[in-house]
Amino acid sequence: QVQLVESGGGLVQAGGSLRLSCAASGSTFLPSVMGWYRQVPGKQRELVAAIISSGDINYADSVKGRFTLSKDNARNTVYLQMNSLKPEDTARYYCGAKGPGVSPTYWGQGTQVTVSS
Repeated sequence: QVQLVESGGGLVQAGGSLRLSCAASGSTFLPSVMGWYRQVPGKQRELVAAIISSGDINYADSVKGRFTLSKDNARNTVYLQMNSLKPEDTARYYCGAKGPGVSPTYWGQGTQVTVSS
């Protein structure tokens, strides 16, 4: 059973920073994709940043230059450093991970990020 344990998030003023972390449990789980997604009420969940097994990282255009995703392979943990936060970054952030091949996508329970203007 794979579990994604998230931490971080909270309330911050515009221009501030937050750091999210997500640890994947399950000793044999080696995700092929792992990253952060966000969702606001009434809208679809969207990619924020994700790292694939090659090490390449994809960012949403809206966060490029402000957010940085990193991964600690030994801990199976990804970190999302969010700088220069804007009110439009306000959302519930979810960690997602998928194994190789035909594999389900696992989700964390989400953590709220609220950026006040």
